[in-house]
Amino acid sequence: MGTLLQDRGLKGGEFPEIWNIEKPEEIIQIHKQYVEAGSDIILTNTFGANGLKFQNGEYQVSAIVKAAIKNAKAAQSPYIGLDVGPTGKLLKPLGDLSFEDAYRAFQEVMVIGEEEGVDLIHIETMSDLYETKAAVLAAKENTKLPVFVTMIFDENGKLLTGGDVPGAVAMLEGLRVDALGINCAMGPAHMIPILEELLKYSSKPVIVKPNAGLPRQKDGEVYYDVGPEEFGDYMEKISRMGAGIVGGCCGTTPKHIKKMVESCKTVPFEAVKNKDYTIVSSYGKALILTDDPVIIGERINPTGKKKLKEALVAKDYDYILKEALAQEEAGAHILDVNVGLPEIDEEETMIHLVREIQSITSLPLQIDTVDLQAMESGLRAYNGKGMVNSVNGKQASMDEVFPLVAKYGGVVLGLTLDENGIPDTSEGRVEIAGRIIEEAKKYGIDKKDIIIDVLAMTISSEPKGACIVLEGIREVKKRFGVKTALGVSNISFGLPNRGKINSNFYACALEAGLNAGIINPGTKEMMDTYFSYRALAGYDKNCLDYIGYTGKEMEPKEKAGRDIFSLKAAIEKGLKDEASQLTRKLLKDKKPLDIVNEDLMPALDVVGKGFEEGSIFLPQLLMSADAAKQAFGLLQDEIKKTGEEKEAKDKVIVATVKGDIHDIGKNIVKVLLENYGFDVIDLGKDVLPSRIVEEAVRQEVKLVGLSALMTTTVVSMEETIKQLKEAKPDCKVMVGGAVLNQEYADQMCADFYGKDAMQSVRYAKQLFKNLED
Repeated sequence: MGTLLQDRGLKGGEFPEIWNIEKPEEIIQIHKQYVEAGSDIILTNTFGANGLKFQNGEYQVSAIVKAAIKNAKAAQSPYIGLDVGPTGKLLKPLGDLSFEDAYRAFQEVMVIGEEEGVDLIHIETMSDLYETKAAVLAAKENTKLPVFVTMIFDENGKLLTGGDVPGAVAMLEGLRVDALGINCAMGPAHMIPILEELLKYSSKPVIVKPNAGLPRQKDGEVYYDVGPEEFGDYMEKISRMGAGIVGGCCGTTPKHIKKMVESCKTVPFEAVKNKDYTIVSSYGKALILTDDPVIIGERINPTGKKKLKEALVAKDYDYILKEALAQEEAGAHILDVNVGLPEIDEEETMIHLVREIQSITSLPLQIDTVDLQAMESGLRAYNGKGMVNSVNGKQASMDEVFPLVAKYGGVVLGLTLDENGIPDTSEGRVEIAGRIIEEAKKYGIDKKDIIIDVLAMTISSEPKGACIVLEGIREVKKRFGVKTALGVSNISFGLPNRGKINSNFYACALEAGLNAGIINPGTKEMMDTYFSYRALAGYDKNCLDYIGYTGKEMEPKEKAGRDIFSLKAAIEKGLKDEASQLTRKLLKDKKPLDIVNEDLMPALDVVGKGFEEGSIFLPQLLMSADAAKQAFGLLQDEIKKTGEEKEAKDKVIVATVKGDIHDIGKNIVKVLLENYGFDVIDLGKDVLPSRIVEEAVRQEVKLVGLSALMTTTVVSMEETIKQLKEAKPDCKVMVGGAVLNQEYADQMCADFYGKDAMQSVRYAKQLFKNLED
């Protein structure tokens, strides 16, 4: 749509959606061209139509969307999809847009779409799982329309916020979308490896909508380097691999679609097969449960933990965050989150902690509560497909919990107890497990999303309790083929030296087939058992994990709530309050500039390097930046008092170019530049070239950073660079954005192209160092 609108005179920075009202005949004609080319579904010209973008303009969102649907209907397409793109903002806690505000923006458009008669909702070009969740819930809760979702992955199969393909598939399937896949960012050839992963994990039809290759520029015109013939050939291959819905994104003209239709029309459609993977995921990590056992960290649970209770009541969330980090460091794969105390608002606390914990770790979480409202709110706030603890064999429990799991997705823990209590035989518990699995089917919950806990009871009162549990684990796995979990330490209540009983029982349970032990990963005996078992059972290749584990200094980790935390570690982990407290302590003995150079900057460099290497994801990067900002604020005050501060900071202008309201990338660069000591002049989004030039000249700026997400706004970027070079030749320009690449940046005469925010920071540091030299 964007490419053809530019051919018809859409100016750089002009919103394409406005043409629905001002030039409907042009939109209708474009739609007709795609229908004539053989499209079964055409998308309305509403990619950026939302209340966040059009809140103060001449036209209201409702008028734009209604006009767009009217135009699409005029083309007489077999089906019409309501096109819904991203808001262009990061959601809290990373950005300034709340989940609920994003939800409402999507809801408004989708309700109009259903009222005006579209056939489906197509949510596309999404780079953040959390924003995607808001959009899907808005569609599912407010319409009855089918929902398609396509996301924008990079060449490494990662989303902007760090999510991977299995994690995205798990979350979208859990939310019950009707089809899912990939669009934009790359041509068909580069999508094939990602398609292979999508097909491996998805039990839904897979959508593939590539660009017509990469954008190029010649004689001032933008074109794409994959022609219709080549595009058609690739799409036939993609169809034969198993993609169920194929189409085109940026640069795919009616000629491209016609060739695709001709190439793919003889490819038989294959019914989608159910994939039997048990997956829990966070925003940045998918954990696939196999026979290789995993650890669910049990420490964020107030039962029997005085300090944690006190922290919850006092809202000392940093203490709880440190518990989360300590468990991750000790080897946990999933973190249980239980905040059930009568003295606090459990729902509010659950929402807050789910978001806060997810801002500092990418480990998946287990929402653990008996409060249904807290459970629903926790699941709604959760970014990914988490675990749900728990449901049991009581009809009332299944009636209440299964609808929530069906709505939000999740892997649910099934406890083998019912109205008659916990059976005193393994057969009784296995029978309840079977009932839970059968009842879940009524809600569309597959057994791959159920983990059975046969409930360890203390052997001090039930001598055969351990044998019943071990037999139950074996029988549940044999009879139903489901995964199993267990709260291991329950077995030793009332006994002395509990660690010995627990670790030996844990070994027995692992041998019986336990998939997930709910344990304290800070307990040496339990971790000894875990790593030893994996080595003995052949899950630890060349025993490398065991060797690495035994090679560490085994300090007592029960105290791993980490009373001792360096400023560097606090910044690396994104602990804002801790960073402030430690900065105040350091200021008693160190000069503020020494703290900046010896603690703050090295921490940021570690995080930046991890981000570039892919071991740290965007949320962690931004939370680390926030922690550094807290520390730096305190240090600045002291630096001013001592007179050590440089006379002037190096100035950098950042802006999203005219016509583009997507400022995620620009905002990330801004935050990081500020943390590295630059004076950032943020001109915002949808900024005229003349405004950027004017500020660069007026403030004697030596570096300008420009961002663009959409093909239609790259011409604005090019014009801005041209004007900057003419008016201020000594000013360098760095560019970034989803539609850009190195060659495109070179053609526009940009001085630097940054694939990610850290590259931009490194360029800025080097540039100003060279200028000083």
